[in-house]
Amino acid sequence: MIYTTFAEVYDRLMDDSLYSRWCDYVTARVAPRGQRLLELAGGSGSLAVLLAQAGFAVTDLDLSGDMLALAEPKIEAAGVDVPLVQGDMLALDAIGLAPFDVVTCFDDSLCYMPDLASVAQVFQQVAKLLPAGGDFFFDAHSLHQMDDIFPGFMYNDQTETQAFLWTSYEGEVPHSIEHDLTFFLYDEAIDAYHPLAETHKERTYPQADFEKTLAQAGFKLVSATADFGKATITPASTRWFFHARKE
Repeated sequence: MIYTTFAEVYDRLMDDSLYSRWCDYVTARVAPRGQRLLELAGGSGSLAVLLAQAGFAVTDLDLSGDMLALAEPKIEAAGVDVPLVQGDMLALDAIGLAPFDVVTCFDDSLCYMPDLASVAQVFQQVAKLLPAGGDFFFDAHSLHQMDDIFPGFMYNDQTETQAFLWTSYEGEVPHSIEHDLTFFLYDEAIDAYHPLAETHKERTYPQADFEKTLAQAGFKLVSATADFGKATITPASTRWFFHARKE
């Protein structure tokens, strides 16, 4: 998925408190001591900065150059060293990355994979980068979130220079959703707004499918939880958190 105009709007609208909760989730399970950590779909760098400040040697990888461009000033302002890599997490072995001790993939980024085979491919790519005992953390939308909460969701945002409309509706395959995003960007030269539109597709799977796919890629499940690792998974959970370890 290529973020264009959405990169800036997404970064502005994102709840900053979530980044500290993802960071706390990781550091509660792996004490940072300079381990090499790869953040997949790290985007605009907010979490990468926190993980680096906590004591990991972080690399931020994202498919979108627009998102990584937003990360540069954050990293510079924080005074941390976070290399930025533009690449596809479906083809990590093609990038030539060195091994990592920890890999993370948060903010439901795996839900942008088109099918379970692609999720499996990501897991296999991650496994190649980790040594035995290396930790892999990710989250995903729950079935409840995808099937019951997202359909019919609407959100509007407006500033002096742009307006943003977000509408979600049920996708074509089970446990999927499509987000229609429409932007209206003000052009002072013509005193009018330019409309731009993007559609983002997400998909999730039963918890057991994620766990089986992890095992097939050579991982042992350490825990599957809700609420950033602070609660057990229930039918009402909206996001699942997985901690797996390379065998």
